[in-house]
Amino acid sequence: MSEGLYRLTKAERLCGKAANGLFAGSKSGFAFPYRYIFKTRPATEEDQAQVSVLFVVPKRNIKRAVGRNLLKRRTREAYRLQKLPLLEKAARKGLHIDIGLIYSTKEILDYTPIRDAVGGILEKISGRL
Repeated sequence: MSEGLYRLTKAERLCGKAANGLFAGSKSGFAFPYRYIFKTRPATEEDQAQVSVLFVVPKRNIKRAVGRNLLKRRTREAYRLQKLPLLEKAARKGLHIDIGLIYSTKEILDYTPIRDAVGGILEKISGRL
């Protein structure tokens, strides 16, 4: 398997005006400790990635930047290692998917529950395509 498949490139990160569009007319759900939202649309030539993702850790829940950055790092790592099945399904169906993962608890969790939650979220999204 190619090593490049496990990267999280700039094109795969959701930012700017595209992130604002995610919150309007999207589907959502909850899997502890994340609230997730996603929006699908047909893929176009301009899309540089099949799936774009946004990671959010609110300052309201985690006061210190060190904790917020730690949780975002753990979430990015969990997503990066488990994204392939979702990418393949989106490519087969000709879809582009925007995903937002919002951390919604006040405690800093270890990597294992974060990995399990992100994996479950990706499976749920894949099942709803």
